[in-house]
Amino acid sequence: MPNARPVPTVRRRRLGEALRRFRSQAGPEGKGLTLEEAADLLARLDKEAGGDGGAWTSPKLSRIETAKAHIRAAEVVHVLKAYGLSEKKDAEVFTALEGLAKHAGQKGWWQTYGGVVAPAYADYISLESDAESIRIWSPQLIPGLLQTAAYARETIAVNATTRTPQEVTALAEVRMARQAVLSRPEGPLKLWAIIHEGVLHQRFATRTTLMRDQLRRLVEVAELPNVTLQVMPLDARPHPGTTGGFSLVGFPGPMPDVVLLENLIGASYVEAVGEVEVFADAFERVVASALPSDDSLALITRRMEEGIRT
Repeated sequence: MPNARPVPTVRRRRLGEALRRFRSQAGPEGKGLTLEEAADLLARLDKEAGGDGGAWTSPKLSRIETAKAHIRAAEVVHVLKAYGLSEKKDAEVFTALEGLAKHAGQKGWWQTYGGVVAPAYADYISLESDAESIRIWSPQLIPGLLQTAAYARETIAVNATTRTPQEVTALAEVRMARQAVLSRPEGPLKLWAIIHEGVLHQRFATRTTLMRDQLRRLVEVAELPNVTLQVMPLDARPHPGTTGGFSLVGFPGPMPDVVLLENLIGASYVEAVGEVEVFADAFERVVASALPSDDSLALITRRMEEGIRT
């Protein structure tokens, strides 16, 4: 049976893009190496180290950079050294890229949900588990990492119109399990979420207390030191966030951020560094237009108390 072609996961794409970037900065005076030049260099260094050099070809490098081929952690080290990086001086780079190589095809806890979790969603959960920080602008819904189970189920049922009740329940369970990143022992995820004031006024006919409980959850989570929560007021001045929501996922060390965009049929990613910077600048402008954290928390609390009285 022929070997299965590797799936181009986000982890593998990030690794390939990083190696391509370092190749473009390698060579004499940092002017970069072509694929052919890089392959010749890697083959020569491999021979000098006792190998036969035959494994390094320009087609192989191209497949690695485009996430169509695997690369082992030891090979990552060989490539980085060939491109002029030092394991001592550039330790963060080596650690980050070796980690991506080791875990590019690794299955996570979400795989136990089988076909319920779509590949694009599985990619995002793996990014979220690797991330150091996430910045979210969510104008329509409470972000998944801040949702109660009841809110998650109701909003999934509304948007996942082709899903069975059993699949909706499973997806709600997945969303709740994702929230473990906010309290993980090895370092909680830093979350900065901005929601629109209109979201605080959502109503659910099936459960009149659902939104009150959700607002209470926001108040509780906002007290965590790794969570920043802001509300965009109804009378806010115009800002770039009016074009739609997005999430900026940040990673430790040298790895660039990734942007997630969602719609009814799934998710897409923005990974090019220049394009990601556009969203990073937009997020800063959204932050400036939103209420400060203390005022936001006061507004959420008032809305929650209004719900209790009614």
